[in-house]
Amino acid sequence: MTNMTLAIPEELHRLMQKYHQIKWSEVARQAMKTEAEKLELMNKLLAKSKLTEKDAIKIGKKVNRGLLEKHKLLR
Repeated sequence: MTNMTLAIPEELHRLMQKYHQIKWSEVARQAMKTEAEKLELMNKLLAKSKLTEKDAIKIGKKVNRGLLEKHKLLR
């Protein structure tokens, strides 16, 4: 197994020390595995996509407008 060193903020380190029974390296390992698997899935899905970046931006803007309108109605 390969070793990795991480830098974390001091505040987070103090908080983690309160829960010394937790295997933080395992928590980090699982989180990294989950994120890597999400990226792999996204790459597989996008490999078959015919959308251009311009198309994706256009769709994203439509979605954002729709969400904005939805939240305006909820107020």
